[in-house]
Amino acid sequence: MKRLSVYVQHLLRYEAQSLVLASGAPVTARFAGGDRASNTPIDHAQLVSIVQEAAPPEALADLRLGRPARFVFDETGQSVTVDVVPTPGAWQVTIVPGANGAAPMPAAAPAPQPAAATRGQIRPAAVGVVEAQPMAAPQQLAPQEDHGGKRPAGALLSGQDFGPLGIDRWLRMLSALNGSDLHLSCGNHPKLRLHGEIQLLEETMMLEHDKLKSMLYQIMPPKNREEFDRRRDTDWAYEIEGLARFRGNAFMDRRGIGAVFRKIPFEILSPEKLGLPRPVLDLCNLTKGLVVVTGPTGSGKSTTLATLIDVINQSREDHIITIEDPIEFVHDNKLCLVNQREVRMHTDSFKDALRAALREDPDIVLVGEMRDLETISIAIETAETGHLVFGTLHTTTAPSTVDRIIDQFPADRQAQIRTMLSESLKGVIAQVLCKKIGGGRIAAYEVLIGTPAVANLIREGKTFQLPGIMQTSRNVGMQTMNDSLLDLCKRGLVDPKEAYMKAVNKGEMRGLLTSNGFTLPELGK
Repeated sequence: MKRLSVYVQHLLRYEAQSLVLASGAPVTARFAGGDRASNTPIDHAQLVSIVQEAAPPEALADLRLGRPARFVFDETGQSVTVDVVPTPGAWQVTIVPGANGAAPMPAAAPAPQPAAATRGQIRPAAVGVVEAQPMAAPQQLAPQEDHGGKRPAGALLSGQDFGPLGIDRWLRMLSALNGSDLHLSCGNHPKLRLHGEIQLLEETMMLEHDKLKSMLYQIMPPKNREEFDRRRDTDWAYEIEGLARFRGNAFMDRRGIGAVFRKIPFEILSPEKLGLPRPVLDLCNLTKGLVVVTGPTGSGKSTTLATLIDVINQSREDHIITIEDPIEFVHDNKLCLVNQREVRMHTDSFKDALRAALREDPDIVLVGEMRDLETISIAIETAETGHLVFGTLHTTTAPSTVDRIIDQFPADRQAQIRTMLSESLKGVIAQVLCKKIGGGRIAAYEVLIGTPAVANLIREGKTFQLPGIMQTSRNVGMQTMNDSLLDLCKRGLVDPKEAYMKAVNKGEMRGLLTSNGFTLPELGK
């Protein structure tokens, strides 16, 4: 049941003329004899989420453009008319009984304030349960200077608050809208990435260098402030308690300071929700070897690795060490002992932590990013010495991942590395996120399994033949990216045009789509 239904039920039960929900204000029921207000304000991000869940696409399109919207809602069996008036940093939602009973679309109005009542008040609980309560004024939590890197999720923010908690409000809105990234840039309004596209978050203010820098410094650890002053960019992790963790990056460009926050949910998705192929899950049963997850930035590599580590954590009794920059998904000790180390906080670099890991009795090592020759070299050696190593690279296909690893080394060492890699490489998962029909995103996976035939091609330097091996080895779980994209189209999850645009080998993808009865619009080759 949609959360709006709970409010509708109480509107009808109490026979109110209307129910008003406004950002940062109590929920108000209006009667002929006066108003009744709750004693608990409703947060802006929560209100946005409630409307988004219930509104039809055309109403959501108007709201994203900052225009008022009206729609009829009848999930409870009795129709009501819902008017939504968006203003900068605050929305007002008016619910009126009947499909045709709404007054003309209201202009932007100030948030309703609690009024004196003689018949008690309506108090919506966290899940929308409403019960009579004595009159009580809403409480506003004052911003606090230091929360140990966390902000309480219940902290309430006014529409004009751009102080210590200003970024928190945008992050809550990002979560409420199911966006993946928050973009803050001087000379622009706050924006978010929603279903893979950059969209306006809200027209609150034009971000200025000094104000944005002040906001960022208030949620940035001291060591990162120092690093930013020295290097002009920095990465850190930030958490809003009860909501989510966020990977933050601050940087300088020609207009001034900017920042991007990637949402990292507390919940680690199950393999079924993530859609991981069975052969990928089988890699979790390995005791040694190298498994590489690749893809462009923002393709979900960290999410895939977190799921694989969680599967191991629930099924084996081993010691897991993760080396990350910064720590993203947090793993509790389940069956495994998990130690998570953050570069620049718990160790100087990936290579230093990876070298030290060999003396820390690990069974599984996760390397957040294999970004230089020494880190790659130690990762391969660690895999060869009887450990299971997971790592990431920013490559687009499984065969190019093998080439990238080998090409990192000087020419006089490449023959030796080919031999070592052929013996240690157990799997490569290349992935890309596609827009899903109906909203959201879904991953397509290319899977290379380290069979004897694959090892032989790597050893002999014939990596150009790997795509052919993958096509003829579906029986052992291998698949190309085009095969995965085609499967998503056949299942009605991804539009053929989206699959074509995400394909690396577009000529082959076009042929696969047309031969399977899909029609493509005229596109570039």
